Amino acid sequence: MNPLEQHEIFEMEVLERLKSSRILEQLIFGGGTMLRLCHELPRYSVDLDFWKSKDMDDEQLLIKIQSYLKKYYEITDAQLKRFTVLVEMRSSRYPRRLKIEIRRERRDWEVEDRIAFSPYSPIQVLVRAHTLQQTLRNKIEALIDRGAIRDAFDLEFIIRKGISLPRLSREQKQRLLDRIHQFKPRDFKVTLGALIPANLRDYYIKNGFCFLEEKISESDIV
Repeated sequence: MNPLEQHEIFEMEVLERLKSSRILEQLIFGGGTMLRLCHELPRYSVDLDFWKSKDMDDEQLLIKIQSYLKKYYEITDAQLKRFTVLVEMRSSRYPRRLKIEIRRERRDWEVEDRIAFSPYSPIQVLVRAHTLQQTLRNKIEALIDRGAIRDAFDLEFIIRKGISLPRLSREQKQRLLDRIHQFKPRDFKVTLGALIPANLRDYYIKNGFCFLEEKISESDIV
């Protein structure tokens, strides 16, 4: 079993512990790991990303998570950052540290019940998660803001699942296309390639995000 498969077992274990503690009831699961564990995204994702389901005291939330998880893991970082509540932990049973980040911003998110699971773990966890439509909107914002290749990959995955792009402004379309065009062959071979199966790696090295670029170019303008 490779380190990323072992890390996914770690993710499922922590999700189950958060569920048992009822902390998960206050959170909405989202991001790449949610896509991986709830929708079989064909790339590994190494952090657990959450959004708040209701208004709450961020400092108390941090204390609650840290106090509970330190019973099982070594807490290597715990802090209130500008935009997120952060807890990082490690275990001697797994090769990588696992980071939990909870967005401090509160919005009325589109959510649904999903079952998180992994082929490498017997655990299954019922979670409240962003819908694919909401995740698509989040990924558009993320790709524009930070330009990470994983966001482009996730966005293309969601569109291939049948979720249509929303209406975009001309500026949004151009910024998305600029982000896609900035990726170099090394980004596909190494940065993305390390997280996806060999057959997909070969495809993206050859084709890049041509499908995503086409869909963005064809999308309606506000």
